[in-house]
Amino acid sequence: MLIPKADRKKIHEYLFREGVLVAKKDFNLPKHGDIDTKNLFVIKALQSLDSRGYVKTRFSWQYYYYTLTPEGLDYLREWLHLPAEIVPQTHIKQQRTHAPPRGMLGGDDRERRGGGRGGRGDRDGYRRRDAGEKGEGGAPGDFKPEFRGGFGRGRGGAAPSS
Repeated sequence: MLIPKADRKKIHEYLFREGVLVAKKDFNLPKHGDIDTKNLFVIKALQSLDSRGYVKTRFSWQYYYYTLTPEGLDYLREWLHLPAEIVPQTHIKQQRTHAPPRGMLGGDDRERRGGGRGGRGDRDGYRRRDAGEKGEGGAPGDFKPEFRGGFGRGRGGAAPSS
């Protein structure tokens, strides 16, 4: 499909900047949500990049999800005439504030701080037998379940008489 060079450049710049792109499967949509161009141009340009192995395509719930591959990164860097120092947002690691991992706090710290849920916490209600209550939950001893034909396909006929 013939796509104007200005529109193709917008699509490639956005894909390189973000590293990923999402497009709704609506070929008649007048404008893409993130890029100022027709949605059809976006889908077809990325379909072309996908056929050359520069992006990976996932399709789910009427949306195309495109992810830039390392080969696509090199191709777009050359096509857009960008230096090697510039990388997509998905390749930049975010700096985290240094906080000690939870395991380094020690075993008794929770009791000293007053945190936690006590001995058993919220699970007490589910585990009645552990608390010593016998016979309150569950079926009585003389309970005999009776299985009859259900509804639908597995209903079957009358019980076989022998």
